[in-house]
Order: sequence, then structure tokens, then C-alpha cells
Amino acid sequence: MGKFPEADATIAAVSICRRCKTRNKRNAEKCRKCGSPYLRPKNKEIKAKKA
Repeated sequence: MGKFPEADATIAAVSICRRCKTRNKRNAEKCRKCGSPYLRPKNKEIKAKKA
């Protein structure tokens, strides 16, 4: 997680399209870009990059 929990909550409150990887609003029924109904919630953990 980052330094600010409020910012982390805002960043994680989106859905990701499984077809085109676009960010959408959390309560979206379909993708705003490609129209696909296949959405997943964004991962809650922010993973650190491996060096």
C-alpha cells in the first residue's frame, strides 16, 4: 500500500475490462471503450516492482 490510504481507496475503486484493459467506474455494467460486459475489480494490493 502507499503512503495515503485515501488515495489508495480511490485508485482501487475501479473496474478493469478483461478484453481491452481499460479502467471503468466501479458500478459499470459494460466497458466504456469496447462495450464488453466482462469486467473485473481492480486488485486491492499494490504490488512492489521486483528489482
